[in-house]
Order: sequence, then C-alpha cells, then structure tokens
Amino acid sequence: MTTPDSPVLRVAGRPVGRYVTRPELPARLSPRPYLHPVTTLAGTAVTELSPADHLHHLGVGVAVPDVEGFNFWGGRTYVRDQGPTELDNHGAQRHSSFQLRDPDGFVEELRWIAAGAELLRERRTVAATELTDSAWALDFTFSLTNVTSAPLSIGSPATNGRPGAAYGGFFWRARKEDRAPDVFTPNADGESEVHAHRADWLALVGSTWTLVFAGATEQTRRDPWFVRTGEYPGVGSSLAHAERVPITPGDTLVRRVVTVVADGRLDRGGAAALVRKAVSL
Repeated sequence: MTTPDSPVLRVAGRPVGRYVTRPELPARLSPRPYLHPVTTLAGTAVTELSPADHLHHLGVGVAVPDVEGFNFWGGRTYVRDQGPTELDNHGAQRHSSFQLRDPDGFVEELRWIAAGAELLRERRTVAATELTDSAWALDFTFSLTNVTSAPLSIGSPATNGRPGAAYGGFFWRARKEDRAPDVFTPNADGESEVHAHRADWLALVGSTWTLVFAGATEQTRRDPWFVRTGEYPGVGSSLAHAERVPITPGDTLVRRVVTVVADGRLDRGGAAALVRKAVSL
C-alpha cells in the first residue's frame, strides 16, 4: 500500500521497492530515508533493514560517516588512535518535499541536520526502469550542496586512520544468505580483488539474484568500490577513499549510480550486457 511517507516504486505495474521518507529510528542509527524492501521482478528481496550484524544498515540510500565530524552513517564513529567509539555526534537526513513523484520514480529534497543546524541540502533523483522480463534498473543520483557559510569536508574511517574502510556515499545493504555472494568486476573476482578498486561496474551474485552496480558519471567512476561479502553483503561507492572531500559554501557534490536488479545468477557477459543497456537509457 502506498502512503505519503512510503511511496512504492513500480516497474511494468509490479512493485519493486518501497521508499520510506520519515523512518522512526533512534538517533544513534542516523535516521534517513531509505529504500526497503527492494525486490527483483519475480519478488525476491535483495535488501535488508537494520540486520542484527549492523542495525544502522538501512536498505538502499546515502550514508556518510563523517561530515565535518558528524555521523550520518549510524553506529560508532572511528576515532584516530582510539578506534570505533560511541559519540553523541549523529546527524539525520530529513525529507523536505517531493518535487516530482511518479510510480516509476521521484525527485526529492532533503536536509542534512546535525546539532540543530543544516549542513547540507540534498536533491535525490530515483528512477526505476524495465530492462528485460527478468531485470530492471534503479537509477540513483544524489546532489549535496553546502548551505553553511564555511567550508565542509566529507571523510571516512579510512581518512581517519582505519585502512580499507573508506565507506560513505551510496550504499546498498544486500540480502544475507547462508552462503556469501560472489562478487566480480570486468577484470577481477572476489572481495579482496575488487574492494577499494575502481571499475566501471561491479556484480554481486546471490543464490537466485544478481545486482550489478555502475558509476554512471565520470566522477562517480573515479570513486573506488567499497565491498563486503564475507562479513555481510554490502556494496557502496566510496566518496572519501584516500583523503577528505571538501565542499565549499554553495558548491555541490554529485554522484550517480545505476544498479541492475536481476533474477538469476548472471555471469560476466550477462552482467556487462545489462549494464550497458541500463546506463544508456
């Protein structure tokens, strides 16, 4: 059922994702809008919400662990020379309005609030498109504008001293199954070979489903992938991989990720073909 606070995305008349705009969550989870459940066209769920291993993983959305010291990811904050630490520094993404809303997508305005002040204003554009009778594409763009009078910067645990943990940006918490999913890019296989590397696309393959993620702009393709399969299944595009990313007052950071959601286990050729179709639409 569609409600004002949780519109449903549809492809060829079939529901494929629910978007929750005003979740009721504790502050330490960094409340934010998210897509969950997201499903294949056959109805298989390919997201998780607040799983026991990471309560702050919320389906599909945008999460950043360090915006000028504020946590918009949820959970503990990585502190240099100290490690993961519970801090009272959580921010929240607040839905302001839909500029456009259709069954197959929307344009949304959000405010990123921390310590009672607005740091960033976001425009989020989401569209769902049919690719074949067993695959569809989620086109997800976010634009973050610094609305303060001072420079802001985006960081990650990696830029704060934790090697290999450059998460932050677009993030998809996938379905956890008995067996870890396979992962590959055009030229590499396995978590250790694809994590923290750049690639035009990356496929995550579960028991009966496949997700193929692609950076759809030149700037997005410059961001390395953040990948987990063994500990939990999750894929993101790393905004702050090696150094903090500055946003001066009035400037805007934009990223666009297109994700193929397919029934079945795609091989490298099948993943590449669907990505080409999805990104060209």
